[in-house]
Amino acid sequence: MCRSIKTLRPPMTDEVTDDDIRAAALQYVRKVSGFRKPAAHNEAVFERAVDAVTRATADLLADLQVRGART
Repeated sequence: MCRSIKTLRPPMTDEVTDDDIRAAALQYVRKVSGFRKPAAHNEAVFERAVDAVTRATADLLADLQVRGART
């Protein structure tokens, strides 16, 4: 969907930071909303969406089981 979002799971990425997860969430919300930077009246809802996607992504990566991944 968005080519600038990199894969954040092993073996594609060995170490994933909170900043990596937030950057991917921001790119996703930008793509879906069509706004690189929302207008002032949409900033709060935009940030809530980024926060929600960040949490969902962190949960996914924490619980994801990858076959053959190093543990």
